Amino acid sequence: MAKKGENVIMGISIGDLNGIGAEVLLKTFEDARMLDMCTPVIFANVKVLSFIKKTFNLECALHGIDSLDQLVVGKINVLNVWREGVNIDFGKNNPEVGKYAIKSFTEAVAALKEKQIDVLVTAPINKYNIQSDEFKFPGHTDYLDQELGGDALMFMVQDNLRVGLLTDHIPVNEVSAHLTEALIRKKILTINTSLKKDFKINGPKIAILGVNPHSGDNGVIGKEDDTIVKPALKKLFEEGVRVFGPFSADSFFGSGQYEKYDAIIAAYHDQGLIPFKTLSFGNGVNYTAGLEGIRTSPDHGTGYDIAGKGEADHNSFKEAVYLALDVYHNRAEYDNLTSNPLKIREKQEESKKYS
Repeated sequence: MAKKGENVIMGISIGDLNGIGAEVLLKTFEDARMLDMCTPVIFANVKVLSFIKKTFNLECALHGIDSLDQLVVGKINVLNVWREGVNIDFGKNNPEVGKYAIKSFTEAVAALKEKQIDVLVTAPINKYNIQSDEFKFPGHTDYLDQELGGDALMFMVQDNLRVGLLTDHIPVNEVSAHLTEALIRKKILTINTSLKKDFKINGPKIAILGVNPHSGDNGVIGKEDDTIVKPALKKLFEEGVRVFGPFSADSFFGSGQYEKYDAIIAAYHDQGLIPFKTLSFGNGVNYTAGLEGIRTSPDHGTGYDIAGKGEADHNSFKEAVYLALDVYHNRAEYDNLTSNPLKIREKQEESKKYS
């Protein structure tokens, strides 16, 4: 949608209104300089957002619109995707509020599909209260995978630290059953492409963590690393993908070994997310790699324990905005490069330095 030099149109889903999402969103755009980089359009209701703005004494002007063709560049646009009032009770889990979170999200995704917005940033939802007959997904990522072309992959990002997952929101006792060579291949290729296209990294180096303690100790503590992971990595490496491992997960981050790689792939959710959130100190971003559309989110949840108190730190949301913009511009540059044969040759010569 946006062209070079133009203001990127950033769609934002409001998340759980009883949580901290709206607070960190408005705090981010209270800094007027943000509007020099993008034009936000919040999928919600302007009266509800005005109430929240007043609650936290925030100084930001909201511009209510009823359709996206009324959007004004350089303003904080609020698209009214519902008309009725919402009973906000900060810190409370409320299925009625969950319905508005999903209405905001699905409308924003539809706009992204139709290229009415350039990128999407999602505020946190409560995975329990969003469930209904119409929405039966564990969270944002699974719905995005259905609606947008590609293969969705949860990719946690903070500066040069990037952690992807082979499996995400499944119970630990089901991890091994989900692991196959085909899955490992798909996830690694998705990350390899994203590093090149979304992060401008030539010849990326990827590390994968072992499934079992000490990567199985040659089969003494589980066979998955030897029978599934290693064969998949060997084939990919022979095809030119620079993937290494499996590494013992217990010492990989503490030893600083992660700093040698452009991305790390964990076998399951907590194996990757615990070290990531420990190292990122609340500045991390959840990026959905592998999709045709661009979506980012802060790396925290609804924050019910501090909701309504004005204490929420908006840094992660701000970083989500920055990353969405970076990926948008990197993809535009990548597309321009790949459409120019001379530039492709120059890039290939450059990449030989890393092989």
